Amino acid sequence: MPPPQKAASNRSLPWLMSAPAILLCSVMLLVPLLLTVLLSFNAFDADTGPKAGTFTLEHYRAVLTDPYYYEIFWRTFWIAGLVTLICIAVGTPQAYILNRMRKPWRSIMLLVVLAPLMISVVVRAFGWSMLLGPEGLVNGVLSAFGIGPFKMLYTETAIVVALVHVMLPFMVIPVWTSLQKIDPGVVNAALSLNASPTTALRRIVLPQIMPGVLSGSLIVFGLSASSFAIPGLLGGRRLKMMATLIYDEYLHELNWPLGAAIALLLLLANLAIMLGWNRMIERRYKKALG
Repeated sequence: MPPPQKAASNRSLPWLMSAPAILLCSVMLLVPLLLTVLLSFNAFDADTGPKAGTFTLEHYRAVLTDPYYYEIFWRTFWIAGLVTLICIAVGTPQAYILNRMRKPWRSIMLLVVLAPLMISVVVRAFGWSMLLGPEGLVNGVLSAFGIGPFKMLYTETAIVVALVHVMLPFMVIPVWTSLQKIDPGVVNAALSLNASPTTALRRIVLPQIMPGVLSGSLIVFGLSASSFAIPGLLGGRRLKMMATLIYDEYLHELNWPLGAAIALLLLLANLAIMLGWNRMIERRYKKALG
């Protein structure tokens, strides 16, 4: 093959190999997203439903000017942020302990961490509803000590507890993967230079696992902010989050354009928060490593 043709073939080969993935992404993600964008600008009539071919900004105006939606946005991102912080505080030490374990205990504990992912989120939500209910196990134990009972079901506390349980593996695995890449000799060298274990952990281990913490926090925050099953089952009808609000607009009110507008605003707000968090952590990571 002549050199020009060979060079052209080498340039087109990556595109040809990526074509199935690009096609799948376009069909399964980009096309539905584009249709949702178009739907959000359609007018809505309570008698006839969405009016195709129309254009209006009324749905976005209604969301951006109504304090009711601001309250739900705030609740959604406050809960997602709190769940992310708790997962970082619990998952990072858990991943460190998991990394320090020897076989076969490491494999056993890794299976314990991953086992909840094999159970449906709906099943786990029902399990937490029985644990946190007025006659549940948690209130039963508290009552045995003369404390309570407390109202935990259909509260923000119930949503946070269940979301932490569901999202914790998504924090542990990225951090554990980052720990696997650290050379133990570096930590041993710091200890041989009279650095305390706490100093070695703070100055050597933590800066190097920040990419794992960043990846895990982005996954946890994104999934928590868009979670539907747990807020719907443990939050009840009055304690709404954005996903349950979108569900109500689509299936109860049948106002598809308004539901599409809310979904897109949630997506944009989610992206803005996650990109800002990503940039802040990356700057600290680069500064820590010089």
